[in-house]
Amino acid sequence: MAEDEKREKRPLITVTRGGPYRATNLKHLGDSAGNDLPVKPVVLLCRCGASKNKPYCDGSHSKVGFVGDRDPNRVCGQVNEYVGKDITIVDNTDVCCRDRSCINDLPQVFETCDPDAASSDEIMKTIRKCPSGALTYKIGGEHCRDFGHEPAITVSRNGPLKVVGGIELRDDMNSKPACPEHYTLCRCGGSKNKPFCDGSHLDNGFKDE
Repeated sequence: MAEDEKREKRPLITVTRGGPYRATNLKHLGDSAGNDLPVKPVVLLCRCGASKNKPYCDGSHSKVGFVGDRDPNRVCGQVNEYVGKDITIVDNTDVCCRDRSCINDLPQVFETCDPDAASSDEIMKTIRKCPSGALTYKIGGEHCRDFGHEPAITVSRNGPLKVVGGIELRDDMNSKPACPEHYTLCRCGGSKNKPFCDGSHLDNGFKDE
């Protein structure tokens, strides 16, 4: 198969301005319980938070006056590196979705930013659970950000879309995920860092049962 044909068949997410996510060539869409959800060659996924047919778009964005732009007044985060004997933790606070798997798994490491408070294997295992790409790690000078997932989108319960497997993201704001291999997309409509999730669903009472 020619390279152009392969590129055309790769999954792609297009962020429509003021409207839904347009996912094309998506093979795997699932919920947080591991169930497969129906997909078509083109799937429109809600990002305004108002659809009555979540995770799919039902046109509610036009009724609620959804604004899909990043907040120009938001306070940007920063990238910090915490160097240990065997591993360096890279923490990009600008794209954190407040998943808290890091704090729940290894509080002695991630509450104190101490990469020597657990084994490098434990730290790597925990960082690989970070869905947003906020946490990555360096070993031997290599920055490890690609965790080898197959392309898929998971609809988290009352939370963002978890994208893995290097699905390309395109929009007219030139949004680029911190980790092209995995990132989280806002679907509550409240993120100040659209299209990426910033944890606003935890504050605005977003529900999708």
